[in-house]
Amino acid sequence: MADAHATMVIVGAGLAGAKAAETLRAEGFTGRVILIGAERDQPYERPPLSKGYLAGTTERAEVFVHDSAWYAAHDVELHLGSPVVGLDRQARELRLGGDGGVIGYDRLLLATGSAPRQLDIPGTALGGVHYLRRLADSERLRATLQTLGRENGTLVVVGAGWIGLEVAAAARGYGAEVTVVEPQSTPLQAALGPELGAFFAELHQDRGVKFHFGATVSEIEGRDGMVLAVHTDDGEEHPAHAVLIGVGAIPETGLAEQAGLELAPREEGGGIAVDASLRSSDPAIFAAGDVAGAWHPLFERRLRVEHWANALNGGPAAARSMLGQEVVYDRVPYFYSDQYDLGMEYSGFAAPGEYERVVLRGDAGKREFLAFWQGSDGRVLAGMNVNVWDVTTPIQALVRSRLPVDPDRLADPSVPLEQLLGQ
Repeated sequence: MADAHATMVIVGAGLAGAKAAETLRAEGFTGRVILIGAERDQPYERPPLSKGYLAGTTERAEVFVHDSAWYAAHDVELHLGSPVVGLDRQARELRLGGDGGVIGYDRLLLATGSAPRQLDIPGTALGGVHYLRRLADSERLRATLQTLGRENGTLVVVGAGWIGLEVAAAARGYGAEVTVVEPQSTPLQAALGPELGAFFAELHQDRGVKFHFGATVSEIEGRDGMVLAVHTDDGEEHPAHAVLIGVGAIPETGLAEQAGLELAPREEGGGIAVDASLRSSDPAIFAAGDVAGAWHPLFERRLRVEHWANALNGGPAAARSMLGQEVVYDRVPYFYSDQYDLGMEYSGFAAPGEYERVVLRGDAGKREFLAFWQGSDGRVLAGMNVNVWDVTTPIQALVRSRLPVDPDRLADPSVPLEQLLGQ
């Protein structure tokens, strides 16, 4: 579809939406391209919000997907601060909030992302309680961490997932005291399992982070409208000058639900149900990024992936699909994290309880190693490299091959990863 009179509308001005707009133009589409965002900031990337930008090592200008002049130069109509409040599939129209009016579309991409899961406990409205999703959130939190560092204050992090641990690392970098409360027995248990979760616990404990495992936060206590302490369901009290809540995210499916689009089941990650071409139950509507629960041909299941690489690659894939090109979006899921002097990359998908073993290659004690999650049939479901670089391509090739691999050879650093593909 390359009709010069057609209108392509993208709802969600994040990385996925901005890269979709870029791809439409790169593929030669000459019709209208409209990019709508609820935030007032132009499209930006989110990883720096809990990494470099929060830590003060990345400049604000570096987080944006394009410079401000790019959109006009490529004839992309950018509507910022414009939440979409209605979707009429029959009329193929969107209704904007306020006096934004109505916008028609021929093809529509929903890249509405996700929102932080809210804690329903007393005290979350107190001053000093933070969630982290938007650029403004990161700026407020950074200022708080700087103050805590100067005044020897304490941050309590609720949830030991990726966001929680990255914020903990940034807080320690500023000199703040940090306590992390987590209901599981290790950090990152849902993402990595207990085997590697224990490794990350040790990493942070060595940097002075305190953990309180096996407990949930029951109340945030305040005084004069500000945070004073965090209470857990096992009767413990943790003094706090600020709190970061990082207990997961939920896909922003409100618009899709209101319009009657098919949603993915919660047990499959939720989100807007799309096929391998990122097309929804309405053939004129597509979804990409955090909000898309997409059928993944490689893993033969529906996946909803909340990571940077999925937005970076899913937006362009959806754009090509909107143009009528044959698209099969089957990239190996990928994410990365930076914490202190540790960098890691993870490729693949190994759900808790669905892998047989974790195989280590290298020296975990020196924090330079690879880890592989193997299924009962010997296939490599996922791989992670920690402070070892330029191995993502062979790791992803192992995952994609779906071939059984001898665990002893997988653990042997003398055997090149590329050789395992042909064993």
